[in-house]
Amino acid sequence: MEGKKRTEIAEIGKFGLIERICSRVEPQNASTVKGCGDDTAVIDAGDRYVLLSTELLLEGVHFDLTYYPLQHLGYKAVVAGISDILAMNGTPRQIELALGIPARFSVEMIDRLYDGIRAACDRYRTDLAGGDTTASVNGLAIGVTAAGDVAKDRIAYRSGAKPNDLICLSGDLGAAYMGLHLLEREKRACGGQPDPKPKFEGHEYILGRQLKPEARTDIIERLAEAGIVPTSMIDITDGLASETLHLCKSSGCGARIYLDRLPIARQTHDMAEELHADPVVAALNGGQDYELLFTVPLSKQQEIFALGVDVIGHVTAAGTGAMLVTPDGSEIALKAPGWK
Repeated sequence: MEGKKRTEIAEIGKFGLIERICSRVEPQNASTVKGCGDDTAVIDAGDRYVLLSTELLLEGVHFDLTYYPLQHLGYKAVVAGISDILAMNGTPRQIELALGIPARFSVEMIDRLYDGIRAACDRYRTDLAGGDTTASVNGLAIGVTAAGDVAKDRIAYRSGAKPNDLICLSGDLGAAYMGLHLLEREKRACGGQPDPKPKFEGHEYILGRQLKPEARTDIIERLAEAGIVPTSMIDITDGLASETLHLCKSSGCGARIYLDRLPIARQTHDMAEELHADPVVAALNGGQDYELLFTVPLSKQQEIFALGVDVIGHVTAAGTGAMLVTPDGSEIALKAPGWK
């Protein structure tokens, strides 16, 4: 590389880097229906599509073991993997787990991690089908590969949204982000104390959303029972703004998200007020909510309302941009800093 131009990854960002990598990869097999560019790879397996996804969680980047119970971490690792399968309107079937284990870990600590993994697998009827282990010199590393399947006529890509489609959301946003800020605050406040007593009372919901999130299998089941196939879908791991822009780019459309329709939990509001933060920013850019963002035809409005799903906006024509609409009708362009 000596003498060649050096581009820092920060200059193009996470999504720019992914796009750069994907632009240089071409599928070699006819069975690869979809490679880069969606929540999972899509493999033609005859009567159905097989879905494959990989997540990587690194200590010091995605989690801090100062306040993260190992059982919860194992549970969350499984949820992170299977949430991508759900985002294709699929059913998770198996996971494989790769661990990079630091020397400070004992067998009993690994047991606790796997207690959480098994609990999540039982909860979501997903098999732990294999994996790998190795030593790590830079903290705990967890790689999760999730596999699932979907009927060919029920798959939901990011690319199918059409103008006038309703933009739907499976649950409230920003709680995981505010839970993380609470954990970080109490870590600083309790640092160095021999018997730390963090102040978590009254914040159980946002802590749970950060430490032990749940995958929205219930939404996939309800959509199937109602006979609804989303025109596009994505799971919210990098924030609502980022995921909305992904759908718009893939579908070649615009979007209008209405501020007063964003579902934000009471504890999220309370924590934001306590920390002098904006709950709307948490909802738009916080990430790690593992909710499902999807679009359906306008003709399905009544069925969607009957499912208890929030309708937060609608799809607009290409070239109209992705905008947040305030109660007074003003429009603010959505930006995608994403989860960092």
